[in-house]
Amino acid sequence: MIEVFDDEHFMRQALFEARQAYDRDEIPVGAVIVTKNTIIARGHNLTELLNDVTAHAEMQAITAAANYLGGKYLTGCTLYVTLEPCQMCAGALYWSQISRIVYAAEDSKRGYRAMGAQLHPRTTVSSGPLAFEASQLLLDFFRKKRN
Repeated sequence: MIEVFDDEHFMRQALFEARQAYDRDEIPVGAVIVTKNTIIARGHNLTELLNDVTAHAEMQAITAAANYLGGKYLTGCTLYVTLEPCQMCAGALYWSQISRIVYAAEDSKRGYRAMGAQLHPRTTVSSGPLAFEASQLLLDFFRKKRN
């Protein structure tokens, strides 16, 4: 059986999570983890609420997915995240052996590629679905912070 991915649908769910972060005055990044076309985990940034620099959306989603699956490896899963993962999250994704990552907006300064971080060799990556919407939410957030 070939799994068909609806990247836009799942990225919209990640954007929903990012908006929850925005509403909590957190940097608006959201993530969902999917397996067999079912969302098994959700997360959004909680660094301010938890006073924890590691409480990124991806980290929240990785933990929830591992708990759901009852194991630490996320093979057969796809992460949808609204911003390119940072170096820390890329490391966690490497160790989780997640099969696929789809991110919306690129992070040319702090994204894993700019920082030289590596993902697991079997992880595939694609970008772009709803990049404008994800970027706009981040721009609005930081514009609001500056005023």
